[in-house]
Amino acid sequence: MSSRTVLRYVMHRITEHPDTDLTFEAECLHCKWKATPSDDSAAVDVECMAHTGRSGHAGFRRIRTSFAVAVRAE
Repeated sequence: MSSRTVLRYVMHRITEHPDTDLTFEAECLHCKWKATPSDDSAAVDVECMAHTGRSGHAGFRRIRTSFAVAVRAE
């Protein structure tokens, strides 16, 4: 008895999970300062600019965290 394998390819896309929020963070590239995580990117940017004004540090690592899910493309 022989068996055959049938492969079926289905297109998928990746999207942000609908039940989660985005979180924005930033950290200074010159010292250990970190912005308070927020769901508002502008609030994090304001904290970075305030840090620049106080310290003269102008480089930041910006972090945007979200959760993703793969769904079938229709």
